[in-house]
Amino acid sequence: MKRSKINERIRDAIAFFESHRFVLPRFANWTPEEWRRRRGEIGELIDRGLGWDVTDFGQGRFDQVGLLLFTMRNGRPEDLAAGTGKVYAEKAMIVGVDQRTPMHHHTSKTEDIIVRGGGTLRVQVYGVDVEDELSADDVCIFLDGISRTVPAGDVIALGPGESVTLTPEIYHSFWAEGDRVLAGEVSTVNDDEADNTFHEAVGRFPEIDEDEAPLRLLVGDYVRLLRDP
Repeated sequence: MKRSKINERIRDAIAFFESHRFVLPRFANWTPEEWRRRRGEIGELIDRGLGWDVTDFGQGRFDQVGLLLFTMRNGRPEDLAAGTGKVYAEKAMIVGVDQRTPMHHHTSKTEDIIVRGGGTLRVQVYGVDVEDELSADDVCIFLDGISRTVPAGDVIALGPGESVTLTPEIYHSFWAEGDRVLAGEVSTVNDDEADNTFHEAVGRFPEIDEDEAPLRLLVGDYVRLLRDP
């Protein structure tokens, strides 16, 4: 993705969040210079991947295959394994109309995907078979805490205020219908390095063409721009 495109999407996201009266943490507004100035006090933000995340999954077609996220809090896999400490995560997401997040599942993460506002969120679900492929078996999910068993490949429709709980090893893909969706994700610890399995090979983070300076840093920028001496 071009950095100019990422900057444009972040500007648009800021306005979209404001239109829904969804207030992001203060570090959402930090410039790259502010991040560098605060390097000595922001280890948790960096290590746990908090902040802006704009990805086209390496496909070069953000409007068709992509997602904009802001991670507000996240624990460590070590805490989750020990059952103590910060064992949870929370994200805000903007899902475009017919903009798909590729089919994927998690090995350990359980997540609630919640529609906070906007249009309808469509979520397609499959189980995982022994070869890590899409299973033909029915899938058990929870809609606002109510257990439902749905056929493999079923597409669930969620309106504002509604949610789905996805336990580990449920393949899922989602997109918006009618209007963009402001979605929330509340989950156990999020580990983008080790806990995502995509049905088809994609990149979790984009390759960036630095055609202009970053408006805001992405979580994928931290290692290169903040950890180097």
